[in-house]
Amino acid sequence: MDTESIIFTLGPLAITRPVVTTWAVMLGLTVLCAIATRRLKLDPGPFQTMLEGIVGTIHDAIDDTLPDYGVRLLPFIGTLWIFIAIANLVGVLPGASSPTGDLSTTGALAVLVFLSVHWFGIRGEGLRAYRSHYVQPSPIMLPFHIISEISRTVALAVRLFGNVMSLETAAILVLLVAGFLVPVPVLALHIVEALVQAYIFGMLALVYISGGIQSQQTRSSRIKAGVSS
Repeated sequence: MDTESIIFTLGPLAITRPVVTTWAVMLGLTVLCAIATRRLKLDPGPFQTMLEGIVGTIHDAIDDTLPDYGVRLLPFIGTLWIFIAIANLVGVLPGASSPTGDLSTTGALAVLVFLSVHWFGIRGEGLRAYRSHYVQPSPIMLPFHIISEISRTVALAVRLFGNVMSLETAAILVLLVAGFLVPVPVLALHIVEALVQAYIFGMLALVYISGGIQSQQTRSSRIKAGVSS
């Protein structure tokens, strides 16, 4: 752990700069949501219209990937998209760094995705039916399924961490080499890439959850077809 990034300690826990930045982003989003939902109107103003547009776009993107699950997955996938986008964009501020440029933050997000895949899968068909997915088509596939789950979770965390860290490093190098003659293109590139990385992380989470749900639906359909035949 980089000791220079430690701001204070809580007993054995070292509170680092990315952790504090993450708390600040969470607090800011909480306050924004409280203000935005305080006085909703049937005839919305520009701010409410913008928020409804964002929520509607996220809902449509989820429904396109997994029909009929837009409402159920909107809170989790929408929160992931918005949080990661804001966390990535924090690095644009002078003197600040993105919390998603720290492996502990992206690791925590990947663990949430890992748990959500199984949560939604179990909710779909029950624990017993979902558990049997790991021994199909043969029990010998169990270790391979487990390795696959772990490897894709690690890849999800490392991918976002690597992209955000390399983006910030590249921006610093460009500014050092070219001075401040090209701050606008670098800033625009940072914003676009931050939004793209948030979108990719959320889509991968959605695809993983979709795979968990649909594998159970496919298996149930085959069982019903076998029973009916």
